[in-house]
Parts: sequence; C-alpha cells; structure tokens
Amino acid sequence: MKRKDVVFSPLWELNPIWDTLTEEQKQWAAEHVEVVHYDKNALIHAEGDESLSIWMLLTGKVRIYKEGIGQRAQIIRLLKPCDLFGYRAAIAGEPYNSCASAFEPCAVYRMDSEIFTRLVRENGQFCYQVMLTMAKDLAISEIQTVNLTQKHIRGRLAESILHLRSNYGLEADGKTLAMRIPREDLANMSNMITSNAIRTLSQFAQEGLIEIDGRTIRLLNEKELERISRLG
Repeated sequence: MKRKDVVFSPLWELNPIWDTLTEEQKQWAAEHVEVVHYDKNALIHAEGDESLSIWMLLTGKVRIYKEGIGQRAQIIRLLKPCDLFGYRAAIAGEPYNSCASAFEPCAVYRMDSEIFTRLVRENGQFCYQVMLTMAKDLAISEIQTVNLTQKHIRGRLAESILHLRSNYGLEADGKTLAMRIPREDLANMSNMITSNAIRTLSQFAQEGLIEIDGRTIRLLNEKELERISRLG
C-alpha cells in the first residue's frame, strides 16, 4: 500500500549502517528506495517467497514469525523503527525463511535485493556493518531458541515481557511498557497457547509483579521478573 503524504529522512540519517556508503552510493541508494505503507496485520512477505526486496522499518512495528503446526505462529522477533529485515535471504539468494507482517500500521523503506547486494559487494565498510547486524540478529535468535526450549512457562513469559521492555522501552511513568500487545501475540512470542499466557499473566498480577489494563502492562517488580526469567 503506497502513500505520498509523509517525507522521511534519508537512510543514512536513520541507521548508521547506511552512513558507510560513499556520497555517490548514497545518491544511488536514495534513487532506488521507496516508501511503502502497510495496514495493521498486512503481510509484507511470506515464508518461501522469492527474496526480491529488503526493508527498513520507518514507523510502527513489524513481527517476524514462522507458521507452526495448525497455522499457529511462532514470533521470532518484533522490530522497531530503523531495523532492517529480509536482508539475510537477499544476501544468500534464498527464499525468505520466515514471514513478516505489520503488527500495527507502519511505513518502511523498500529496496530491490539486487541493489542492496550490489552495495554489499562494492563497499567493504557497508558489508562489515551488515555482517555485524546479521551476527547480532543470529545471537538473539540463538538465545531465544534456548529460552523457548529450556525455560518453563513462567520463565518464558517473564523473558518476553522483559524483551518488550528492552526493545520498545517504557512510557513516561517509567513502568508502563511502550507496547500494547494482544495476548495471542504475547503467547506466540513465548511459545505457549493463549490460555496459558492469560493465566500466567494473571498470576504475575496477583503476585504484584505487573499490573494489567487491557493490552497495557505496567511493571511493578522488574527485579523479580528478571529473577524468574533467569531461573527459567
């Protein structure tokens, strides 16, 4: 879904990865990038699609997930503005190995994969920064795999809540997550069914660890949540 009602800053002012490009390359990249808007829950790419594009999130939030048994999604990552996605498949020349959809209305920069990979091949510093980003994403995935397979339900849910805090921060009160997340998505992040997520959230609230108001979660005892997450 395309619109032309907002002007965004150039790539290199939003993410330092792009600032490693030469002035000529920056101009060329700017000529080959477009802004695309997606409505809430709109699919950006599906698992198995040919990797024709890479994206950088501008506004809103995007979920990266894999379809599991019975079409139950397993959320791998929730992205924040300026995060890149779709680039690993583009570099490898492989189909996307996960799905991406808009968690809420969002805007992205979209670039053809061949343009992106040409910049990677031609600029060593840019290539190095992309490698660092990929390495960090891989480390996050490895940690999450261990957490989701070895931790119990309480540990997994505490981990997900703390991840939301780290990724999106807190409101001005310093306690409320700056992220309104449906129970189903929170369950999918934590590798559990929705009813278990609802029950465990209620337990956390009864124990005075959090306060719940609809999709709003207020952290009351972060140290105990961290302890539960750490012990699994």
